[in-house]
Amino acid sequence: MAGHFEAVPGGGAAVALDEVEVSILRSLTVQLLELIGPGDEPGADADPLAALFAEGPTEPPSDPALRRLFPDAYGDDTEELRAAAADFRRYTENDLRARKREDALAVVRALDGMASEGQEESAVLKLTPDESRAWLGTLNDLRLTIATRLDITEDEESERLYRLPDSDPRKPMVMAYLWLGALQESLVETLMS
Repeated sequence: MAGHFEAVPGGGAAVALDEVEVSILRSLTVQLLELIGPGDEPGADADPLAALFAEGPTEPPSDPALRRLFPDAYGDDTEELRAAAADFRRYTENDLRARKREDALAVVRALDGMASEGQEESAVLKLTPDESRAWLGTLNDLRLTIATRLDITEDEESERLYRLPDSDPRKPMVMAYLWLGALQESLVETLMS
């Protein structure tokens, strides 16, 4: 099971992670949270209906990784499509950011729970079906972000990544990208079985 998700009775998934893997996953997820941003948490006296209709940004993010996480809904070939994309973004991006933030926080909390158990070697992390879906979303977001930073645009390019020399400064991120891909694939397979 080490580094490979498996089904658990009653739904969900489990994976054995060692201390280093937990540390890497947590660090990358915290960085993802920082990239996504803190969000606007409504106060206790905030109007929930007003929050539902709060408008978000109309322009795509300037950071290429954020543009990959929050892409335009339509092409930008015409002024009409750009206007439609701006409207779509205005009403959906805040919710999408909130969901990505919630998913990433679920991952951090699960990893922190493993660390608090004080196990030095690999420990088994058991996830409910909902937690599994949150993990799947976060693993995907991590891979998209790393792929953008490494300028990976197609799956065929990952083959060349295996052949990078150890001296290449991108090698640690490439290894993380490939490892996250294997985790994501095993989680998808587990949830589909």
